[in-house]
Amino acid sequence: MQTVSTITCPCCVALTTETMPTNACWFFYKCPHCHKRLKPLAGDCCVFCSYGDVPCPPIQEARENGSGSTCCTSQ
Repeated sequence: MQTVSTITCPCCVALTTETMPTNACWFFYKCPHCHKRLKPLAGDCCVFCSYGDVPCPPIQEARENGSGSTCCTSQ
């Protein structure tokens, strides 16, 4: 399981590498470059699933297990 993801800000296109928590979602994220507050896109559980190059650990785990879960908050 990967615990590092690079978030691409949709406003300023800056890249920021973050360590993801393994047991929680980040619903909000403040871009350290333009200070825009990001939230997940419709259908995504967190900012990593929407803007990161690697989805959050709960989604990675669900995919590895073949689970149909699409949101880590429903576990």
